[in-house]
Amino acid sequence: MSHYPVMLSEVLAGLRPQAGEVHLDGTFGAGGYSRAVLGAADCTLIAVDRDPNVGPTVELFNREFGERFSFHAGPFSELQRAVSGSGREAVNGVVLDIGVSSMQIDQAERGFSFSKPGPLDMRMSGEGASASDAVNRLSERELADIFYVYGEERKSRRVAQFVVRARGESPITTTDQLADIVSRAIGGKHLKIHPATRVFQALRIFVNDELGELARALSAAERVLAPMGRLVVVTFHSLEDRMVKTFMRARSGLAGGGGSRHNPVAVEGPAASFTLETRKAVTASEQELFENPRSRSAKLRVAVRNQAPSWQEEEFVMPGVVPLSKLEAAL
Repeated sequence: MSHYPVMLSEVLAGLRPQAGEVHLDGTFGAGGYSRAVLGAADCTLIAVDRDPNVGPTVELFNREFGERFSFHAGPFSELQRAVSGSGREAVNGVVLDIGVSSMQIDQAERGFSFSKPGPLDMRMSGEGASASDAVNRLSERELADIFYVYGEERKSRRVAQFVVRARGESPITTTDQLADIVSRAIGGKHLKIHPATRVFQALRIFVNDELGELARALSAAERVLAPMGRLVVVTFHSLEDRMVKTFMRARSGLAGGGGSRHNPVAVEGPAASFTLETRKAVTASEQELFENPRSRSAKLRVAVRNQAPSWQEEEFVMPGVVPLSKLEAAL
């Protein structure tokens, strides 16, 4: 499948690039958003990605855009380092496309998908603990917690039991092995969603510390955005969207719940550092859903930075789940 930048027109409408501005694409991938931003205005763009496979695309952009483009190799939580490394203190826009890219899903050797047999890897950076390490080394309870919290899999404990039983006979090293184990644990016919979908999603989120990365990236974006700078975030999972929604509402001075647009509930604490562009998430158009079914779960949220100081960053801890550092320390 060719690369399809999700909700591209909506992203550009949220980012509003102008001549002379500096924007940051925290999830460069195949370069869809970056190319669109650079084509929309005579601006400069800083791209960030931890996937080593983006190298050829980075070289292409360097040749095509010259000094208007620069690249930082690393996770998007390092976006402040990327900005300072480019010789700047602030940017006018930050866009983040959270989750796995089509490019990664379509490469069987990356192990993100069960649609094609491949090694059970799922590491975006190619470094650290893999999904195979997780399913073969973590306890039954730890696996069940990961499947339940990150994948929202209701049969998480049964799946974990089947995984532990299977690895006792032989290590689980491929995507088709795990998909078959999960299918047998969950049972039922394969309808619209494969039985292993939630488990694979949970392992991917865990192995790449995606929620921790997102929390750190949002705080970093708050620090690097200039007044009137725009933060645009596209998510594909309820946990991610919930985190972005909570961050934006808190930073805009609204309570996490309750109230309405006519009667918002103010939060006591630091001065609001953002203004919400819209109260509700924007979703993909019917035309895009027809052209690219992967857009069906996408949600876009936009917030605009003001002159208030950044809030103090809090350490991200996901309750009820073993930290990735514990698995990495055991390797």
